[in-house]
Amino acid sequence: MKIEIIEEAGYSSAMLGLSLSYGTTIEKAQETAVKLADKDGGHNKFLESINIWLDITAPRFWWQEADTYRVGCTKQSESTIHTIAKRPLRQRNFEGYVDDDYIAYLNTLRAERKGDPIKTRDSLLHLKNALPEGFLQRRIWAMNYKCLRNIMLQREKHVLPQWQKFCKYMKSHVEYPELLGLTK
Repeated sequence: MKIEIIEEAGYSSAMLGLSLSYGTTIEKAQETAVKLADKDGGHNKFLESINIWLDITAPRFWWQEADTYRVGCTKQSESTIHTIAKRPLRQRNFEGYVDDDYIAYLNTLRAERKGDPIKTRDSLLHLKNALPEGFLQRRIWAMNYKCLRNIMLQREKHVLPQWQKFCKYMKSHVEYPELLGLTK
């Protein structure tokens, strides 16, 4: 699994909005933001104005769980339909070890994608159905800090090591960990 923060934006605007809510300065709003960040029920809605874009390569089984988070986020991915046939599959395309004979079988299905459109469609569906859950997919995941805070609260101690890696990375790399109830 690979994780990289591409960009964070909106902090200044979020602080301006918070300062309007309290009739104060932006500097005072920054102090207030830290106090309100862990208070739900609308008190921390300013977190919705701080956005973060991530570049993540993770196994399909992890993405299935990540797809739980739909509000306040969007994902753009490597489309399996459009990209699976462009390169031979190798061990590095999977989270864990996949038997070499099975990878050869997947590459046979991949090679069948050329020619007759019906055969191509059938072989593509067969290939997609045969892909192991550990197949790595890259996505750009855009979300706001409120969504990220929710993920961190729910997944920091999750049984899957990929969630633990995600949370650890975010703790040490986001610009404003104090607004997520985290410290670097």
